[in-house]
Amino acid sequence: MFSHHSDLRPRRDCLRAGALSLLGLTAAEWQQLRAATLARSPMAAPRAKSCVFIFLFGGPSHIDLWDMKPDAPAEVRGEFESIATAASGIRLCEHLPQLAQQMDKFCLLRSMTHKMNVHGPACSEVYSGRPYFGPPVTDQARPEDWPSLSALVTRHGQSVTGLPSSVVLPWYTQFVGQDKRIAGQTGGRMGEQWNPFLVQGDPREDGFHVQGVKLPAEVSQDRFQRRRNLHDVLSASDNGRVAAGHLSKVVDTNYDSAIRLVERSQKTDAFSLEAEPAAMRERYGRTKFGQSLLLARRLVENDIPLVTVNWDDNTKFDKVSPHWDTHHKNFPKLKNDLCPLFDRAFSAFLEDLHQRGLLETTLVVALGEFGRTPKIGLVTQNGMTEKTGRDHWPHAFTALVAGGGVRGGQAYGATTANGGYVDQNPVTPADLTATILDHLGIDCRLTYFDEFQNIPRRLSTGRIIRDLG
Repeated sequence: MFSHHSDLRPRRDCLRAGALSLLGLTAAEWQQLRAATLARSPMAAPRAKSCVFIFLFGGPSHIDLWDMKPDAPAEVRGEFESIATAASGIRLCEHLPQLAQQMDKFCLLRSMTHKMNVHGPACSEVYSGRPYFGPPVTDQARPEDWPSLSALVTRHGQSVTGLPSSVVLPWYTQFVGQDKRIAGQTGGRMGEQWNPFLVQGDPREDGFHVQGVKLPAEVSQDRFQRRRNLHDVLSASDNGRVAAGHLSKVVDTNYDSAIRLVERSQKTDAFSLEAEPAAMRERYGRTKFGQSLLLARRLVENDIPLVTVNWDDNTKFDKVSPHWDTHHKNFPKLKNDLCPLFDRAFSAFLEDLHQRGLLETTLVVALGEFGRTPKIGLVTQNGMTEKTGRDHWPHAFTALVAGGGVRGGQAYGATTANGGYVDQNPVTPADLTATILDHLGIDCRLTYFDEFQNIPRRLSTGRIIRDLG
């Protein structure tokens, strides 16, 4: 099942833009709505399941956080001690105390593995579930990038609420100083028209809002309704269709989808945190990541199938070790900057989903593009790695997986004594992607048209992990 219709896109885009102008939307706002309207199907069946995909940009040190090796030599095990958790026999880093209390709700999938040790291509592998297509010579996006999981769900996910089927927030992952986003986050060779709905900005800020999901200030509800009535009159009249530029059935469908998106957003405030109690916002932490997770919970409550939350924090300006990329001062950075922020927000998120009865149907996955070297100071890819840091290590790393039928309080898979290689139950990014698609009710055997190589491709070639329950 695939289609190739690039020759029709310019005409359809013009028709859609013309129809949406009746709503008073700008060209920029139309681009935001584009993926959402393309993704909708008027015959879509209800979907009760969601996934929140949390990407920890930079590559967290698995061996210092959730796959600790206390009996290994000091240059392997590092400086941190482990602590007991809510799950008997499973221990976490001492700097994740709140997460330790929620250990009964999630699984440590310790056997993630692939072979790519460069950030951009490795990010692409995890975002898309496919081995990188070329040599690892750049971190930045290319037109031939594989489509991301978020783009696949934009195309094949089904949302019956009028909201997009796939949302990314609060940004596309990108290194400071580079002019393009990191590889593998959008439609790529499947077509950029399938890009997910991007919610960009800082949810911490007062008055935070998403463009395109609310009526412009100059368009009142009464004026909005009059425009709807005008559209209905034009659609019902053959002469009107000619006068309006042949408003086609395709345009009507997309217009109706945009209407539902605006109306649903107005009614539920799904994209706003203003209705959240101050205590809840504090529980998540007044950080960009914490408030992004809180917004993700609101989107799950509104039945959006896939929400991707990309890590962002102030360490982005560290030229040597931005985000989780701890090439120097690995231990103080984890202890003082990264762990407290993640511990507070992610533990609150799991607890909140559980208390609201959402965790049973919501699959939560958190991981980076790879782990870190089992030996401190070992240089494998980045020559700026210092004796106090850990370099890139894709051969073994950990994903945190919760909800959606996954049994909490367990460790799935295992690594060798030094945490360097997978010893049991290897899981590739392709397997993880296939498992998420299966949870969302999307058949991995469906195909899309590869516009770069002009051939059909399956959504995923991975195996579905069936034994996490």
